[in-house]
Amino acid sequence: MSGTHVIVGASLAGAKAAETLREEGFGGPIVLIGDEEERPYERPSLSKDYLMGKAERETIYVHPQAWYAEHDVDLRLGTLVTGLDPTAHEVALADGSRIGYSKLLLATGSAPRRLPVPGADAEGVRYLRRVADSDRIRATLQTATRIAVIGAGWIGLETAAAARSAGVEVTVLETAELPLLRVLGREVAGAFAALHREHGVDLRFGVQVAEITGSGGQADGVRLADGSHIPADAVVVGVGITPNSQLAEAAGLEVGNGIVVDAGLRSGDPDIYAAGDVANAYHPMLGRHVRVEHWANALNQPQAAARSMLGQDVAYDLVPYFYTDQYDLGMEYAGYVEPGGYDRVVFRGDVAAREFVAFWLRDGQVLAGMNVNIWDVNEAIQAIVRGGRTVDAGRLADPGVALDEFA
Repeated sequence: MSGTHVIVGASLAGAKAAETLREEGFGGPIVLIGDEEERPYERPSLSKDYLMGKAERETIYVHPQAWYAEHDVDLRLGTLVTGLDPTAHEVALADGSRIGYSKLLLATGSAPRRLPVPGADAEGVRYLRRVADSDRIRATLQTATRIAVIGAGWIGLETAAAARSAGVEVTVLETAELPLLRVLGREVAGAFAALHREHGVDLRFGVQVAEITGSGGQADGVRLADGSHIPADAVVVGVGITPNSQLAEAAGLEVGNGIVVDAGLRSGDPDIYAAGDVANAYHPMLGRHVRVEHWANALNQPQAAARSMLGQDVAYDLVPYFYTDQYDLGMEYAGYVEPGGYDRVVFRGDVAAREFVAFWLRDGQVLAGMNVNIWDVNEAIQAIVRGGRTVDAGRLADPGVALDEFA
């Protein structure tokens, strides 16, 4: 396979794709294009250790600076791709130049959803997606007395944990009645509500944000639809992300909750692929298209895409996986459950002590499992999810029965 391979998105996904192309023996030109000035980095630490000042900046990068030259990867930072022409096999850049490709990988990621309320553009309103965002929030936590966090998803809760660890008062505002309700369901979401309450977070559920208040262009709090006001020195917004599929859509590729690709990460155009947050990929194990917004997917999926670009017969079928660290709680989750797509949750261990495994079942089959402060079991959980067997819920709940029995 010769010709230039272009990767749009100098992210973890883009960098791992470039690495895999070289590891698999591709000797042609690789151009890796990113609109940030930073070389590719990993995002999880931005809301965890890096945000809390526990990790140095150098630890977030995928590769050392010298790696790109050593592997003959043409890394173009601060470069915006403005269009792609599948017929001409070219991408257009903001400076008017064009780059030809034989194969193209779109690893354009996602962008934070903006809050559509008055005052949302005030100084002191923060979103967390890029390293510069994390730097700004970290600086805020060093000076603020109190902050408001809008959204009780992973980013909101991890930011709240970092703020409390820095001694900042935190109010979390969430439209749902529990944190992470769509992801975890009522049975497990309560454990995260209890965790944050124990650490002094003021949780406000079932509320609607009407506006971000301020004076002189500086945010000073949040007004809710019921008229109540939460004072804050800064406001962190974490209300989800939207896949950056605009380039693909403008080029006529199929788009729906991301760029629609097959199990080999191939779009409707045989020379254009997608991986990471932006890819709505067919998953053979699940028998459906899914878009996964987590680190493990950005790490592993582009490796499959790179092999697919080289003509290998590839089907990406790893069990979806993510993790979080909040205060003294560490958690891993493996599997995939649609909101409300389960009929039972089985707990194994001590939920009150936050040392347990939770399993989401439907018709006796384990769809997903989450281990909380219990380690070296996630591989077994993934094997159970992949096995798809009907299990005995009573035995599954018994810590004395080895998890291997259910795989």
